[in-house]
Amino acid sequence: MPPCDRRQTRPPVSCYLSRIMKPFITHTEIFKLAIPMEPFVIATEVSTVAQNTFIRIHTSDGITGMGECSAFPMLTGETGATCFEVGKDLAGLLRGKEPSDIEARMADMDAYIARNSTIKSAFDMALHDIAAKQAGVPLFRYLGGSRRTIVTDLTIGIDEPESMAATARDFVSRGVKTIKVKLGKDGDSDIDRIRLIREAVGPDIALRADANQGWDPETALRVLTAIAPYRVEFCEQPMHHRHDARLPALRQSSPIPIMADESVCDHFDAERVIGSGGCDYINIKLAKSGGILEAIRIADTARALGTPCMLGGMLESRLGLTAKVHLALSHDNIVFHDLDTCLLGQLEDPVIGGAEYRGFELHVGDGPGLDADIDPTFLVRCEQAVV
Repeated sequence: MPPCDRRQTRPPVSCYLSRIMKPFITHTEIFKLAIPMEPFVIATEVSTVAQNTFIRIHTSDGITGMGECSAFPMLTGETGATCFEVGKDLAGLLRGKEPSDIEARMADMDAYIARNSTIKSAFDMALHDIAAKQAGVPLFRYLGGSRRTIVTDLTIGIDEPESMAATARDFVSRGVKTIKVKLGKDGDSDIDRIRLIREAVGPDIALRADANQGWDPETALRVLTAIAPYRVEFCEQPMHHRHDARLPALRQSSPIPIMADESVCDHFDAERVIGSGGCDYINIKLAKSGGILEAIRIADTARALGTPCMLGGMLESRLGLTAKVHLALSHDNIVFHDLDTCLLGQLEDPVIGGAEYRGFELHVGDGPGLDADIDPTFLVRCEQAVV
């Protein structure tokens, strides 16, 4: 487009267009980002590969936004395959539209297809990346945040109690201060798991439990009562979300605080569960909420109702992790951090730039947006599409 010649009595049409036209989405690249990993066991699933989807949204002003999501079929009902296919539909839907109106773009996707929060979260992430790059600031500053220390816990997957205790002892030798313990397979064994882990790590290490919906209501109360003497900070999602009506009674009887995870996917869920007296804390995950925009609404709702939040995740690479660190830096009601996603046995790290671990502290740089990308030598091995 030629520059505007202000010496002309009547500027050319292109001059007017340059003033009124805003950048628009030209195309989107979509990749199946399958990352091999050591088996990781929770109550509902065994993962041997991270079923991730990576997208790049390109705009007419030359800015590219990066987004990633990690599918957990037993939680959201999505797989890497469904994310890839629905992602192509969403990319076509957004082509030609203005990326900076993130709320409108997310509304477009919600109007097109219900649920599918995981793949929507990748688009949300990329749109936020674009917006922060347009502003020339890191994402956390675009979101109104500032630097503070972010320290993650480290999670032990389900195994035999003795093996989990040995793993916990190894964690402590590596400098871990907070250990999250996966439970939910068998109540009696779960009690043994916590007992042996506490004996292995001593009294000064913080322990958190996560049952991933694995217990029925009666087992939940029995186990929570039995593990209380071992000083467990809280327990995530002790029962299936279909038992949400019984959460208030469990919370009232439990000696251990309750954190809602699978029961809270959006801010309406947060208002419902907190309002019923069903939880002490909420675990926010981008794949559940559909992205940063709704995650902030959840954190805002919880803050207004006096309920602190944790930021967790699925099996994202360091690119998705980077977005989560920026979000954590931007909201003062996110006080717990379960951001060990890349430390859970991923066998490759395909990310260039982005967040880095220093011990168990997480740090991001000062580059605009996420300041992260996926190595092109990794992407050539991935199934991909351009829309």
